[in-house]
Amino acid sequence: MTTTADTAVELEARELAVLAQRPLRQRLPTYLRLSGPGWLQGAMTLGGGSAITSLTIGAVYGYELLWVQPLSMLIGCIMLFALSHQTLSTGERPFAAMRDHVHPSVAWLWAIAALASSIIWGFSHYPLSAGMLEEIIAVSGGLDLQDQPGMAREFYLFGLAVLVWMVCAYTAWHYGAGGRAVKVFETAIKVLSGMIILAFLWVVLAATANGQVDWGAVLAGYIPGSLPSDAAGVTTIMAALGTAVGINMTFVYGYTLLDRGWGPAHRELSRYDIVIGLVLPYVLVTGLISIAAAGAFYGSDFTISGTLSPAQAGAMFSDAGMGAITGRLVFAVGILGMAVGSLVMHMLCCGAAAGAMFNWEPHSRQYRLALLLPTPAVLGVFLWSSMGAYVILPTSAICGFLLPIAYLGWLFLNNSKTYLGADRPEGARRVCYNLAMVLCILTVLASVTYSTGVKLNWF
Repeated sequence: MTTTADTAVELEARELAVLAQRPLRQRLPTYLRLSGPGWLQGAMTLGGGSAITSLTIGAVYGYELLWVQPLSMLIGCIMLFALSHQTLSTGERPFAAMRDHVHPSVAWLWAIAALASSIIWGFSHYPLSAGMLEEIIAVSGGLDLQDQPGMAREFYLFGLAVLVWMVCAYTAWHYGAGGRAVKVFETAIKVLSGMIILAFLWVVLAATANGQVDWGAVLAGYIPGSLPSDAAGVTTIMAALGTAVGINMTFVYGYTLLDRGWGPAHRELSRYDIVIGLVLPYVLVTGLISIAAAGAFYGSDFTISGTLSPAQAGAMFSDAGMGAITGRLVFAVGILGMAVGSLVMHMLCCGAAAGAMFNWEPHSRQYRLALLLPTPAVLGVFLWSSMGAYVILPTSAICGFLLPIAYLGWLFLNNSKTYLGADRPEGARRVCYNLAMVLCILTVLASVTYSTGVKLNWF
């Protein structure tokens, strides 16, 4: 029986076929309207890790390393282009494709790493979300418990973390219902992404008004011209190159494409969707955070050691002359939006990974219960400060080294006639694809090897 969703996808396919004959400027408005899965990838990568890395890049290195995160995203973007081409050409679920055409062990390790990382990183994102919500309440409502005894404040933060979890679980659960909920959620992510960009743009404009931003240096910072000589700086670059697109992002992406009902007619749309929904928001948000941090903190009297947390940065922005509204409230809203979007995507990744491993039907009750696997992460408000040091290294190392293995699987699939058939790239296009993918694999492998080696004192 033909459903309304089937009819809508067929209409989209016909619309895209007509658009393909028109100039790009006429295609872009429709591509923006139909885009969706790319925005979900953007919501996933714009989490706490991106925020802290961006703050540290700006505060410690000024404008020198602004080029790092756009280059990191370009690498991930190339691999996601390949995955979208494969998934939309065949309609085969990514786990099954990796299992049947590469090797079952690679598929299972990929799924387990995606599932584990989505659960573990939630332990850092819930404390971050609760902390930013605390900032918002303190500035806007005057309720500030930061000076209260430890346990009283921790239970307050736990209550805020549970509130964040309820919002995320409700959103992911209804997305799991499929159908119109998918489109509604993707639209909400677009709005959230726009609000995040506006929040950090506000912070940068406030810094500019205070004379704290050197826009000539900003433009120069996007051109790779120098490398830091210290080990911390090199580690920052290598970590960014290896993690802009994480292993859980690579797993869930193909499933969000299929959830939309996309097929071969949507292949060009999917590439623009990645650029519009992932690349541009990522480059804008991370760049704005780094620019604001560089203008306010680099070369100033503020002392920055190690990584700079969002809560510290908000207070420092306020002290640097931006005031409590811009420095703490607006900045906290932006960080909270990043963390919440990432947490929802962690849940969706858990559902996709568990469903793939145990052959559960998409959006079945088992699948939707799997969405809630990251729930224990709300305890991160009590545990992360002590457990973080023990799980960051093994999680980063294992997922980091499995990421290029997954990339190698995609490279193999991209050249498999058995898998892609007539849709396998040929000629010069195939050579260009392969060279780009090999370069990405080598870069990511080098980055995770170096970053892990530094932490283990190999170098």
